[in-house]
Amino acid sequence: MSDTLTVRLPDGRRHRMSAPSVERGDFEPLHSRVIYAAAHVVADPLADNGPGRPAVLDWDATLAFRRHLWSHGLGVAEAMDTAQRGMGLDWPTARQLVMRTSAQSDGPLACGVNTDQGSPTTVQEVIAAYEEQLGFVEAVDAVAILMCSRALATVATGADDYHTVYNRLLSQVRQPVILHWLGPMFDPALTGYWGSTDLSEAADTLLDIIAANERSVDGVKISLLDADAEIAFRRRLPASVKCYTGDDFNYPQLIAGDEHGYSHALLGIFDPLAAKAASAVRRLDVGDVDGFHAELDPTVTLARKIFEKPTYHYKTGVVFLAWLCGYQKHFRMVNGAEAARSIPHLVEVFQHADALGLFPDPELAAARMRNLLAMAGVTQ
Repeated sequence: MSDTLTVRLPDGRRHRMSAPSVERGDFEPLHSRVIYAAAHVVADPLADNGPGRPAVLDWDATLAFRRHLWSHGLGVAEAMDTAQRGMGLDWPTARQLVMRTSAQSDGPLACGVNTDQGSPTTVQEVIAAYEEQLGFVEAVDAVAILMCSRALATVATGADDYHTVYNRLLSQVRQPVILHWLGPMFDPALTGYWGSTDLSEAADTLLDIIAANERSVDGVKISLLDADAEIAFRRRLPASVKCYTGDDFNYPQLIAGDEHGYSHALLGIFDPLAAKAASAVRRLDVGDVDGFHAELDPTVTLARKIFEKPTYHYKTGVVFLAWLCGYQKHFRMVNGAEAARSIPHLVEVFQHADALGLFPDPELAAARMRNLLAMAGVTQ
């Protein structure tokens, strides 16, 4: 095999690239499940995107990647955690992102609504901040995702404050929204969200809010990395309210479901796995559950590596794979986050991804991996 398809790894072994197993999208919609990929952003590589600096994006590359997701029949979940919301993507840039993505929308679009344009210090200020962003997202005709608010987690004194905030917001939405429960493994500042660190008590509060506002809730995204907790929660939802899995460890099991129901999906891991995810769900569309698992189960090893602790640095692996796949020209990130994972970690991500045939152009992926390792002192 040509040297253009080999990479010398840090331990001296030569890795030989696999043949690609992904296909181009044809914009054919999915039918049996609603699937959103939470999309990453592409930083401007020549801008000052260092830690603590305002985000500057490569808009052309960022929007092109969203078209890639839509081409596979997936919806785009915009301005979410995967886009480094709260970890480098500030509200002014997120606002532009929502506006630009909605203007080019070629498929389902849902956008994150938060309170990060300021520093609310009271429950009423939290409500006002949410309302401002909610109004903007609704104005561009996107589905609103009411993200968990760090400010609310700080100012709330108990479950009653969550009822006050969410009842107020849900009473005024123009169309049903998606609620979000993001566990502390993704953002430690959200510990105790819904008024309790006890999962059962927190679930009760969220379910009470949904029951009181059922017509205003399309669904709820559960990001707890706990399949049993999600299934138990899912079975208690009203029939009209969807459960969107945000579990990047157990998504095949949760999407496939059981005799009591199934989860839809809103996942960061489907950013790099868009083609694989779409192909698997198309199996479900024709009732082929075994085929679905055969397609998607092998991807879990990669997902668990990308999302290993500290989980909130998973965005580095997501952007790394976008670079190796050729969806962007560089491996630079907002907030300097490309440095958040070690070279050994990235090597494992590369190997797992290649084992899946994830790279459309293996020669390009190999060349970029060789360059990265050479900069780390690994002679090629």
